[in-house]
Amino acid sequence: YYVLTGQRTNLGATYDLMARVDRKHGPALEMARQAAEMEAAIEASFGPQYIPIPVYDAFLAAGNGHLNDTDAVTGSLAFRKDWLNDMGLSRDSAVIATASGDSMEPTIHNGDMLLIDLDRTSVPARAREAGDTRPSGIYAVLDDGAARVKRVELAAPGTFALLSDNPAFPVEFRPSESMSIIGRVVWWGHTNRD
Repeated sequence: YYVLTGQRTNLGATYDLMARVDRKHGPALEMARQAAEMEAAIEASFGPQYIPIPVYDAFLAAGNGHLNDTDAVTGSLAFRKDWLNDMGLSRDSAVIATASGDSMEPTIHNGDMLLIDLDRTSVPARAREAGDTRPSGIYAVLDDGAARVKRVELAAPGTFALLSDNPAFPVEFRPSESMSIIGRVVWWGHTNRD
């Protein structure tokens, strides 16, 4: 208590402070403890050449948007450390969420796991030139608070175009102030259910 506030107190008040900190930050501390346990288990199983990336109980809608009411970690996936380094990803800037919907098919399918680079939150600041056929980058975004996965490009200053790979879904235009970029999707895992 003295370190936090500069005031001296008795032991009972210290325990009271510890209880308040635990109530306020307990879920975050528990998630950190679980992540550390998973990391130790993966390192024990695979060795130090693998890094566990947390899998969140969160969905990114390949469609109209998904409101996530939790940020719980449900597990982890191990990626090779050298591959993450080649991709420019650090352990602290990588998370995994799940795609929901069909607007990004055939690239991303309903239920695919998405590896998101949280450090890449800027869409390239250039409008696409006519004849440029390269696909736009795929990003996890918050669109008026709803989590989505879309190709994002700059349509005009202050306006983003959200593009779907499924031709049944039209291009959507959003003012930049109504959106925030969570990060760039750099990998997705698809299970063929055929």
